[in-house]
Amino acid sequence: MFFQLLDDNPGFPDPALAEEDGLLAIGGDLSMERLLIAYSNGIFPWFSEGEPILWYSPHERCVIYPSKIKVSKSMRKILKQKVFEITFNQAFAEVIRNCATTERKGQDGTWITNEMQQAYINLHQQGYAHSVEVWQGGTLVGGLYGIKFNRVFCGESMFSHVSNSSKAALIFLSKMNIDLIDCQLPNDHLMSLGAEMISRELYLEMLQAP
Repeated sequence: MFFQLLDDNPGFPDPALAEEDGLLAIGGDLSMERLLIAYSNGIFPWFSEGEPILWYSPHERCVIYPSKIKVSKSMRKILKQKVFEITFNQAFAEVIRNCATTERKGQDGTWITNEMQQAYINLHQQGYAHSVEVWQGGTLVGGLYGIKFNRVFCGESMFSHVSNSSKAALIFLSKMNIDLIDCQLPNDHLMSLGAEMISRELYLEMLQAP
């Protein structure tokens, strides 16, 4: 059973009450207050255009410990040769727009709606959401964005127009002052980079550690 959120109450039910697929609640809005409460409790929005807002808190979390990220020999060579220029928080709106418009194999449309983009741009403007940009020849070719909460970076999405550019963004992120990169849900690409599954309880413990 999932919960219907009230418009006048930005709070959420206990994440432990989420359904088997992680669905916890439906409705509400994407206000800054509600989003910050959500992320501080291991909850994130994920829905498609035309659907009501759906909020998830998976029972197991896909994460990457920065010290365990896998960097292949070929990738080390690319980084050493400085094939890419990598920046931080220099083009947040461009990154999220590219994440929304880049076609993905097996995915029809995007969950990063215009409303979602504006909500995270607002979070970025207030210092909560951040982006890593990967450039080649002055052109933005890859990147990622997410929310930093305490010492956890809650990754939202990444894109790549040039081979290895999103990997470069993730490796750059892993060298920042964080203890954990939250990937939310697993996929083959993330697992190949060293992602692993941890319990919600351990995730929340790390999320709420100062």
